[in-house]
Amino acid sequence: MWLTRPDPAARAPRYASRYAPRRARAAAVCAVLMLARPAMGEPIGAPIALLTLNGFDPVSYFLPGGPLPGTGRFELTWGGRVWRFAGSANREAFRDDPTTYAPRLGGYDAAGILEGRLVDADPLVFAVIGDRLYLFRDAGRRARFLADPGLAGQAESAWPGLRDQADVPVTAPR
Repeated sequence: MWLTRPDPAARAPRYASRYAPRRARAAAVCAVLMLARPAMGEPIGAPIALLTLNGFDPVSYFLPGGPLPGTGRFELTWGGRVWRFAGSANREAFRDDPTTYAPRLGGYDAAGILEGRLVDADPLVFAVIGDRLYLFRDAGRRARFLADPGLAGQAESAWPGLRDQADVPVTAPR
């Protein structure tokens, strides 16, 4: 019968303290190696598909109510990018004719294209001009295009000269 609890350190083998630093170092090396290797099933150097329109459904821009957030449940890859949809009907419509629903000019700000540069656009600042989706950086740029719909055609003409400057190659739509 114990009157006091035994000290766990007193019962540990004498060699435990001598090898503890080596075990800690080995565990740290194993942890680093586990973090450095690619995920299982993911080939080294695999391209990363980018989420387009910050996850908004491209078909919903053409429907009453404006853009709706998409969900990972209804997703497809096209043109090297990931597209999300609010429902399966929108996903199927996009799958049947993606160039109709995808934003023009690589999704860049249409006014920036006219200025000869690629400018990131806000997916919530948009206009459907001539049955095509155009994105803009801010409401002032959008208002300019709505006041003169011919600017969209000018931006379309300037786009081929700028498409090679994109960080991520724009494979479609043209």
